[in-house]
Amino acid sequence: MDLLQTYADKSDGEDQSHQPSTSSPDSSPPRLIPSKSAAPKVDDTMLALTVAKAHQSHSQPIDPSQHVVAFNPTYDQLWAPIYGPAHPYAKDGIAQGMCNHKLGFVEDAAIESFVFDEQYNTFHKYGYAADPSGNNYIGDLDALQKNDAISVYNIPQHEQKKRKIEKMKDVEMEDEVVGGEHEVDPTEIDNPASDVWLMKNKKSPWAGKKEGVQTELTEEQKKYAEEYAKKKEEKGHSGEKGEHLVDKTTFHGKEERDYQGRSWIAPPKDAKATNDHCYIPKRLIHTWSGHTKGVSAIRFFPKYGHLILSAGMDTKVKIWDVFNSGKCMRTYMGHSKAVRDISFCNDGSKFLTAGYDKNIKYWDTETGQVISTFSTGKIPYVVKLNPDEDKQNILLAGMSDKKIVQWDINTGQTTQEYDQHLGAVNTITFVDNNRRFVTSSDDKSLRVWEFGIPVVIKYISEPHMHSMPAISLHPNTNWLAAQSLDNQILIYSTRERFQLNKKKRFAGHIVAGYACQVNFSPDGRFVMSGDGEGKCWFWDWKSCKVFRTLKCHEGVCIGCEWHPLEQSKVATCGWDGLIKYWD
Repeated sequence: MDLLQTYADKSDGEDQSHQPSTSSPDSSPPRLIPSKSAAPKVDDTMLALTVAKAHQSHSQPIDPSQHVVAFNPTYDQLWAPIYGPAHPYAKDGIAQGMCNHKLGFVEDAAIESFVFDEQYNTFHKYGYAADPSGNNYIGDLDALQKNDAISVYNIPQHEQKKRKIEKMKDVEMEDEVVGGEHEVDPTEIDNPASDVWLMKNKKSPWAGKKEGVQTELTEEQKKYAEEYAKKKEEKGHSGEKGEHLVDKTTFHGKEERDYQGRSWIAPPKDAKATNDHCYIPKRLIHTWSGHTKGVSAIRFFPKYGHLILSAGMDTKVKIWDVFNSGKCMRTYMGHSKAVRDISFCNDGSKFLTAGYDKNIKYWDTETGQVISTFSTGKIPYVVKLNPDEDKQNILLAGMSDKKIVQWDINTGQTTQEYDQHLGAVNTITFVDNNRRFVTSSDDKSLRVWEFGIPVVIKYISEPHMHSMPAISLHPNTNWLAAQSLDNQILIYSTRERFQLNKKKRFAGHIVAGYACQVNFSPDGRFVMSGDGEGKCWFWDWKSCKVFRTLKCHEGVCIGCEWHPLEQSKVATCGWDGLIKYWD
C-alpha cells in the first residue's frame, strides 16, 4: 500500500500542471493510457519552410514580372524600388519598359541641386557628407568631429575674419607701392619673385588675352583661310542674293546683219501706221510655239512692233519676228527659274527680265549679253525703267517683300526704297508725265508716289476693293484700267484725286486668281483682257459693252498686246506655251 501511495503522489506531482488533482488520499489512483495517433508519421520540415517563405513574401517587394498577386500587398511593397535582375527575360535584368536610364532604373531623389553640390564637394574636400536617407553622416567620422560637421559653403567665423584681414593687408600694400609713401628697393620692383613686383604687375583674370607677337601664317594656313573665305562668300551669295546661272544666248536667224550692215533688230524703214482707226480682230493668222512651258508675258518692240519678246516659265526669254519669217530670232538663257516679267527700254535696244530665281537681268537685245544683274534676295514681281529719255538708267522693281526698290543701272547701286505696302508689289505704272507712279499690291490697295520720294502722296483702299494684279494706262494718259480679282476692270483717273470712275466698269470675264493683263487699243476705243478660261475679251470704251470674245488658248490667256502700228492685229499668250497673232 505504501508503494502505491508513493506512486500516486509522484504521478500527481507530474500532472499538476495539466489538471488539478481531485482525488482524495483514500481514493484509488486514475489509470493513464498513453495516446496514440492513427496517422502515419510525416516530416514537417518542408511545411515550416513554406510557412516561413509565405511570411517573408509579405515583406518583400512585388516581382514586376508577376501577373497575379495572391495576397493584399502593403503600400511599401507596391512602391518599393526595383532591385537587380528581377526580370528573367531582360538582357540587363530589368524589363525594357522599366528602364529609364542606360544603366537600369534610377529613382528620382527629392534633393535640391544646391544641396547635392554642397554635400558632393564637402565629401571630396573633407571626406564626409550627410546621408540623404537619414540624419546621420557617412565617410570619415574623425574629420567630421574635427571640423564640427561644417560643409564647404559654411566657412567658420574665424576663417572669415582671417580672409578679411589678408584682403585688407593686400590693399594697403598695393596703396603703398602705387602711392610711394615709403621708398621701395629698386631691385624688388624688378624682381618677379618679390611681393612688390606682384602687386605692381597684378592683372585681373579678365584683363584680356596675353599679348603676343603676331606671327606670319604658314602657306598651308593661308591656303585654308582663302578656301574658307571663298566658300563662305559662295554660301552668302546663294542664301542672300539670287541663284547664279551662266548666261547664254542663241541666235536662230540666218545672219545677224544684212548686206547693208543693218542689225537684225533694226525696224523696217516703211513701218508706219496705216490709219488711226482700230478694228477688233476676227481670225488667227500665226502661232509661235517654242516655249516648253507656259508663257507669262509678251511685249511688242517699242513704236514699231516688228519683233515680239516673250517670257516663259521654262526659264527662257525668246524674241520672235513678226513681219517677215515669223520665226524665233534669239533665245536668252540666264534665269534658273520661271521668268515673271519683261520690259523694253524706250528704243528697244535693251530689255529687263525678272525671274523667280530672285534675279533682275538687263540684257542687250541684239547681242544677247547680260549688261548687269540686280538682286535683293527677294522675288521681283514687276520691273520697269523710267520712261523719261534722260532717266533710262533708273530701274524700279516691285518685290515680294512689300518694297519697291530703285537702282541706278550705271552704278549698280540701290538709290531708293519705297516701303509702305503691306503685301507683295504687283504693278508699277508711271503717270503725270512720269513725275509720279502708281503701284498695286496684294494688300488690296493702290498707292501713288512722287518719283524719287519714298512717301505715299495718295492711298486708295476701300473695304470692297480686291487685289489688282494688272494695270494699264489709257493712250490719252488720263485713265488707268485696273484688273480687279472680283472679275471686273475698274477705271481710275490719273488726275490729282485719283478717283474711281463709277460709270465705267468692264465685266463678264472670269479672272479670279489670275494676273491677266489688261490693255487698250492704240486709239483708245477698245479695252481688252485675257481670262482664266483661255478667252480674249474686247469691250467698247465708251459704252462699256462686250464687243467680242475670242477663244484663244487652252487654259489661261494671261497676256494680250495690241500691235502699235497695225491697228487690227493683236497678240495673245497663254499657259499652254503658245503665242498667237490675230487679225
